[in-house]
Amino acid sequence: MSAQTGKTNAVEEIKRVSRGLRGSLLASLADPVTGALREDDQTLIKYHGSYQQDDRDIREERRLAKLEPAYSFMIRTRTPGGVITPAQWLKLDAIATTYAERGLRITTRQAFQFHGVIKTELKSTMQAINAALIDTLAACGDVNRNVAVAANPLLSRAHATVYAQAAALSEHLLPSTRAYYEIWLDEKQVAGSPQFDEPIYGATYLPRKFKIGFAIPPYNDVDVFAQDLGFIAVIVNGALAGYNVSIGGGMGASHGDPETYPRLGDVIGFVSPAQVTAVAEAVVTAQRDHGNRNVRKRARLKYTIDDHGLDAFTIEIERRAGFRLAPARAFEFHHNGDRFGWVEGDDGRSHLTLRIPAGRIVDTAQAEGPGVRHLSGLREIARVLHEHDEGAEFRMTPNQNLVIAGVPAARRDVVDALVALYGLDGYRSASPLRRNALACVALPTCGLAMAEAERYLPELLGKLETLLQKHGLQDAPINLRVSGCPNGCSRPYLGEIALVGKAPGRYNLMLGADHRGQRLNTLYRENIAEPEILAALAPLLARYAAERQADEGFGDFLLRAALLAQAPAVPEVSA
Repeated sequence: MSAQTGKTNAVEEIKRVSRGLRGSLLASLADPVTGALREDDQTLIKYHGSYQQDDRDIREERRLAKLEPAYSFMIRTRTPGGVITPAQWLKLDAIATTYAERGLRITTRQAFQFHGVIKTELKSTMQAINAALIDTLAACGDVNRNVAVAANPLLSRAHATVYAQAAALSEHLLPSTRAYYEIWLDEKQVAGSPQFDEPIYGATYLPRKFKIGFAIPPYNDVDVFAQDLGFIAVIVNGALAGYNVSIGGGMGASHGDPETYPRLGDVIGFVSPAQVTAVAEAVVTAQRDHGNRNVRKRARLKYTIDDHGLDAFTIEIERRAGFRLAPARAFEFHHNGDRFGWVEGDDGRSHLTLRIPAGRIVDTAQAEGPGVRHLSGLREIARVLHEHDEGAEFRMTPNQNLVIAGVPAARRDVVDALVALYGLDGYRSASPLRRNALACVALPTCGLAMAEAERYLPELLGKLETLLQKHGLQDAPINLRVSGCPNGCSRPYLGEIALVGKAPGRYNLMLGADHRGQRLNTLYRENIAEPEILAALAPLLARYAAERQADEGFGDFLLRAALLAQAPAVPEVSA
């Protein structure tokens, strides 16, 4: 394999001269004239876990009034596996109510996002997050992002082992620069030139973002084949034997650009738990050295693999790791959703999965009916669990829901009572479609959004539920995902039904993924509005109701019945 050569893009130059991600961030933060950062610093702050945004709902109004956009910042936590303690929950809740807008939000990578933090309070918010023993370093940017981990497996002890390994890997792959600690936590810089030696990332970090996920079959809640690097746990007699390794997944694409596309990861072999760090570092450094630094749209690992060949890239991984991968072992996924309600662990404790619509934890009556107070209710549950301090924890799921995990038998009744009191038991009455739906933030804050997603989801769900009920499909567990743009934060290309935004009120309708996260969907109708979306789905759902086989998913039916002729089917992943 040969490294990329030629002219690099502008972001590469910003990283190169940033002095270890420092740039002029301190000066930008201190500038009282504007609520924004300097242009280059808007790139660098991503590596610190934040994005500069503005309220697009009022952008034109402010322009006409000759005011700058209503700038604010999104902050994202680094929480491997989405696991925090009740004490940390209470601190993050206080941060959200003090500094942010619209409560807490769970991402599809098991992190929290705070929205609407203004520049003058950005440092205070960062310090408060760190005071909760959580950081935001490398939550964004061209580095390894938050490591995702199966949230609610059947085997509690195996989960603990896998989670510990994932958390250790997250620490190992952190940038070495001290810029984060100097800028946000007032660490004193060592005398002389700033130190920014990066043994894993190098002076210009990775060509593009990098994502890792740990799955524990039979559940694929992390959508492991959507990750740049996936570890699929192999459990033998209740104990972790090792992992099958997959590489090259990624959801991002650009409309109208055939050079960009979603891709599923390929399983390339098996490793022992002791080999995980070496393999991960080998994949990361191979991508560092061979990824495309000329064209950012072609910079993800999936393109590096397709450009150089899977076999050649696997050989490079083995060379860097210093050992050959063993043959992949058999595995089977049942589905990629969450299991709601109480589940008994094998350690005598219970886990309660609650539905959080689009991951937004806020007190509101909108869409969910009166009396639903997610923020207040979870605050009270956290207080109870923190007061008794018996090892319970909160786990964010990759499907934007929340697991109250490790609840001892003595606390189950009080948790149940609080869930009922605050209306958090909506998962009981919600349709399978509603329980499984995902949506990205999109408008008004995401600068990439072309159409609504999170705000549109409740309305869309109501209309689709009416359509399903008409055909007697109200109990069909169809996987719906909505994205405001083609970048794929809600993993739309793995939805049995998915909408990918193209313009305000207009979407590409994607159909035909499976419910296991092992097959991509395909484009069915392009650039259509809601009436056309519903009209396109109606005859397909009618045929599904009439012709489906026992336990056959909607996506599987569409493929079997050859109803997706508009685009070629994508082969399923296998070991």
